[in-house]
Amino acid sequence: MPTLQYSEHPKAVAGGSEFTRHSVRAVITHADKILLLYTARYDDYSLPGGGVDEGESLAAAVIREVEEETGARNVVINAELGIYHELRPWYKESHDNVRMYSYCYWCTADPKLGQTQLEDYEQANGMKPVWIELEQAIAHNERVMAGSDKAGLSLQRETWLMHYISQKMKNRSAA
Repeated sequence: MPTLQYSEHPKAVAGGSEFTRHSVRAVITHADKILLLYTARYDDYSLPGGGVDEGESLAAAVIREVEEETGARNVVINAELGIYHELRPWYKESHDNVRMYSYCYWCTADPKLGQTQLEDYEQANGMKPVWIELEQAIAHNERVMAGSDKAGLSLQRETWLMHYISQKMKNRSAA
């Protein structure tokens, strides 16, 4: 799978200890909307997805994460989009940095969403699945980043990916 973007946080410790985290992200569209997660605590939008469990395939992780976070059914992976690779500081003493690989996939799913199976912290953060116009979500995330000096790395990654997806979708429709 090709690398789409490499991002290194300025506070990552050069030559520091690190561990690797593998995660997945799903791009699911229907009509003129994209399926995203809105998180009230951070007031932002992100792609559905999450960490890959030990021994789990990337494909199984995408389907599991989408079903858990959005309640979507009949999730099908159609194509690989690419990898967002990042090195960022880790907040626990066990390591200086985390090297994170987010494997992104084009998927389809039924547009009617069922019951989510959110983890406790996701529920506490006010996470909910929404169908929204992509450009609206991008503009919202950009306003959040512009209005805060604490815009998180996840928000930067998710907004970069949304811009990339938007461009890919424009190129597809122009072809």
